[in-house]
Amino acid sequence: MKIVVTGAAGFIGSNIVNGLNARGIDDIIAVDDMTDGDKFRNLADLKIADYVDADDFYELFAEGAFGDVEAVFHEGACSDTMELDGKFMMDNNYTLSCDLFQSCREQGTRLLYASSAATYGGSDTFRESPEFEKPLNVYGYSKLLFDQRLRRELGATFAGASTQVAGFRYFNVYGTREQHKGRMASVAFHQFNQFKSDGKVKLFGEYGGYAAGGQMRDFVFIDDVVAVNLWFLDHPEASGIFNLGTGRAQPFNDVALAVVNTLRQTQQYAPLTLEDAARGGLIDYIAFPDALVGKYQSYTQADLSALRAAGCTHQFADVQTGVTAYMDALIKAAGPGL
Repeated sequence: MKIVVTGAAGFIGSNIVNGLNARGIDDIIAVDDMTDGDKFRNLADLKIADYVDADDFYELFAEGAFGDVEAVFHEGACSDTMELDGKFMMDNNYTLSCDLFQSCREQGTRLLYASSAATYGGSDTFRESPEFEKPLNVYGYSKLLFDQRLRRELGATFAGASTQVAGFRYFNVYGTREQHKGRMASVAFHQFNQFKSDGKVKLFGEYGGYAAGGQMRDFVFIDDVVAVNLWFLDHPEASGIFNLGTGRAQPFNDVALAVVNTLRQTQQYAPLTLEDAARGGLIDYIAFPDALVGKYQSYTQADLSALRAAGCTHQFADVQTGVTAYMDALIKAAGPGL
């Protein structure tokens, strides 16, 4: 089985490659832009058949240069929600995706692609339906426009797809292999480093009617994201747009407390309550930044009805379980002297 993974050196892409390897699948064409050379670390311990630069791949794939490809996991995109260059964003996230879809359709290749919960933006309902799609930035719009294009081509539920086409609206994903993402890495990753350097973690203060650290997101562990992607690989009959979150909104305070308590445990300290951690200065609440006012989702929670209706019954980790496992992995990678 030959597989293509775009964005293969990125966060979700490299974890999908890892998940495929765990199944014994290594006939994988990894596609990425390695201008940031440090991203090689995400592929160095993985098995692939070939690497192709993103600037070359899409035209070559359209020409059939890679032979019979079973499926493309399309994770390649500009995912910086603060990026203001709309032309760059649309070229990367919309136009290339449209070209890839046409090539997959012509070659009978299945397409499993990354959409985003940013398509919902200012909505308070997170269901895969146009009336709830209200992006707050050009990133969210670029993802939504591709979803809309496929709905026009294939019908609202992608029933017109001759081969599988499935889009995943990722919510707040966290986990290993995200170290290259800079400011776009998860809050758990940033808090790990904050605690290492300062002995405390930072959270936004009051905003949007929520108390300090009380803004709520659907935080989803990367292992769960990979599991759902691979479930769809196993079920080629399932097409459509699907939320990929836990279906459970939790406050940022839960993430912070899991980080603090896991790292304190390495020093043999007993776990703290949120109140004790805040009172002791281990959680530092900072003023909400002006640059994010009106552009920030204070609450997200995936509606999993469509995912469940497709037959996927995967059970997702909660924040306490997933963040603790992630911190343990970061601690192990850091080695002695954390």
